[in-house]
Amino acid sequence: MKNERGGTVLPEEPASKANHGRRPTFGAFLRSEPTLFRQDQDEYYTAAAAANGNHRVSNASAAVSPVHFYFASPSAGHSTSSPSPYLMSPLNQMSPYAKSPWIVPSPLLGGFPGSSGLVGSLVRKEGHVYSLAATGGLLYTGSDSKNIRVWKNFREFSGFKSNSGLVKAIVISGDRVFTGHQDGKIRVWKKPLKDNGHLNNLSVAAHKRLGSLPTLKDYIKSSINPKNYVQVRRHSKALRIKHFDAVSCLSLNQEAGILYSGSWDKTMKVWRLSDSKCLESVDAHDDAINSIASGFDCLVFTGSADGTVKVWRRELHGKGTRHFLIRVLLDQESAVTSLAVGEASGVVYSGSSDGAVNFWTHKKHLSHGGALRGHKLAILCLAAAGNLVLSGSADKSISVWRRDPVTGAHSWLSVLTGHGGPIKCLAVEQEQTMPRSDDDDENDRRWIVYSGSLDKSVRIWSVSEQMPEMRPY
Repeated sequence: MKNERGGTVLPEEPASKANHGRRPTFGAFLRSEPTLFRQDQDEYYTAAAAANGNHRVSNASAAVSPVHFYFASPSAGHSTSSPSPYLMSPLNQMSPYAKSPWIVPSPLLGGFPGSSGLVGSLVRKEGHVYSLAATGGLLYTGSDSKNIRVWKNFREFSGFKSNSGLVKAIVISGDRVFTGHQDGKIRVWKKPLKDNGHLNNLSVAAHKRLGSLPTLKDYIKSSINPKNYVQVRRHSKALRIKHFDAVSCLSLNQEAGILYSGSWDKTMKVWRLSDSKCLESVDAHDDAINSIASGFDCLVFTGSADGTVKVWRRELHGKGTRHFLIRVLLDQESAVTSLAVGEASGVVYSGSSDGAVNFWTHKKHLSHGGALRGHKLAILCLAAAGNLVLSGSADKSISVWRRDPVTGAHSWLSVLTGHGGPIKCLAVEQEQTMPRSDDDDENDRRWIVYSGSLDKSVRIWSVSEQMPEMRPY
């Protein structure tokens, strides 16, 4: 159904458990063998979307090879389709001078008013890209090679490596970087100081390992008391304050000084940033937690392979706080794979393995607003920025939607294509633009979008909020 502005909202109710048949799964996308992701056969992805298997995201190591950079041609305009003939022409090869690592593409590339397009690509074929985080002009990338790479101005700036556990999630709080890993650990790193006189020397400016969550002190202290153990398997117990399966997602509440972690062990854990203490462990779902998002009004949202999106509220309890389940937003057959919260707009987005993005608007309470459908295969990641929401999918594309701040209607603006594999993660930063002239549209905010894929590359896009709508829907 289209709205009066030609919008793209499908005002349908979420699917319920009443649906017959088995839950559609996409386990083949989420198993650990990289050879499963055959880049040359689209039919494989279609078959895998209906395959029976677990809903988890995993990865495996890959060989390290040199880093390569690819920059979009200015003549490409705002097209988001496959590379143009100009880019593929043998007459358009880069000169040795252009290949210098000191050459940085212009920030105006593709930056015409209302346009969007590919700015460049970062390729270091050492593993599938599973996590991204962007802050202050730095981009952090995590892969199944166990390396965390740091990029600045389209070149590798720094990097550090964990001893074990591929990197599934990255969040940044001040001078600390938190990474979630396949081995169930949350590792903590300290960023180099900005006033470090050797900041351009990568060996000096390396990130320092501070420890992991829980801290060794808390782990030993907790292990003494038998009441702190929980049954995890038939003949196995684990400490409640530690994840015993992969840490799949992390989310920060900077105002409250809290870090949330979600795991395949079905629990949500709450960590205090000031002393790295585990404040709470919540048995949140009946299956693996795939996504967690801290939101507005002391709310936190969790999405799981059990097909539910749950809302938790942080409330005072005794001398501290606890999280209480206040509502189940969604209960469906398809696995919930990703969440995003527009805190300024009060909108919650949920991506599922059926390719739909459900959303809820918050006024007096959260109410279902409809579903956005722009993908043929599973949604694997979401990101919200300003009035935009972006969805990355197993169909190798990114859909860009704009929410009207007045009517709340969503319009489908663009499809960004070019990756050779499923889009696994997204990160967004507001673009630093030149001073505006009197003729510029103040509402034309531009965003730099980073997309990580199982094709072992990261692509950088420039996206405008004033793009024209796609027609037809």
